[in-house]
Amino acid sequence: MSFKDWIFGKETSDDFSIVDSNYVSGSSANAELIDTSSDSFTVPKKLDKDLNKNLEVMKVIYNTEINSDIVLRPFSFKINNKSFSAFIVYIDGLSDSDLINNFLLKPLMIEKHYVNAIPDDITDYVYNFLIPQNSVKLINKFNKIASSINSGNCVLFINTIDEAFDIDVKNFKQRSVDTPSNETVIMGPQEAFVENIRTNTSLLRRIVNNENLVIENIEIGKISRTRCALCYMHNLTNR
Repeated sequence: MSFKDWIFGKETSDDFSIVDSNYVSGSSANAELIDTSSDSFTVPKKLDKDLNKNLEVMKVIYNTEINSDIVLRPFSFKINNKSFSAFIVYIDGLSDSDLINNFLLKPLMIEKHYVNAIPDDITDYVYNFLIPQNSVKLINKFNKIASSINSGNCVLFINTIDEAFDIDVKNFKQRSVDTPSNETVIMGPQEAFVENIRTNTSLLRRIVNNENLVIENIEIGKISRTRCALCYMHNLTNR
């Protein structure tokens, strides 16, 4: 007997499952979660090589005409005196603007870049030489881009490239680690979990000093897409 049958004593069409497998991170269903609130515009699933088309899509997704905390910054940079148009998108208050200015915009816009021959696809050159950040990913789906921006990352779009650069520049305000207020112990750790998931996983890593500790990330929820971490010991857990 299922949980909902046990509660109600009859069949019901309501779904009380905690995790909807259709909306776990990596599912193709995520591509349908972007609501543009517009009947005249359909958001494509993947990026286009035309920068202007990608720009219009991002403006629709984030309603940039009325959203005050969405930063959309067009600019251009040069390689061998050839100009490339680009733009970045991030959320003010979730991303570190100093990191964006000093380690993204400055290397691209101010520093000079020379190569023997400009390749037809400059993706690898930009990835390897022009973005001095330790965490950069290439993504080409708009639902992944939106999820990344919503989590505090900055995404870089460049003309002629049908992939975007997902750059980790998170810097949102959070409560510092403190002693637990409702689970006081005399012996043992005097540190409590906080609202930030990465802070909590770092606490686990520090206490469980073992390489067999696995932390898998999943997303739960159709609207909130809450980030969760599934933690287990790889050598002990029956997977």
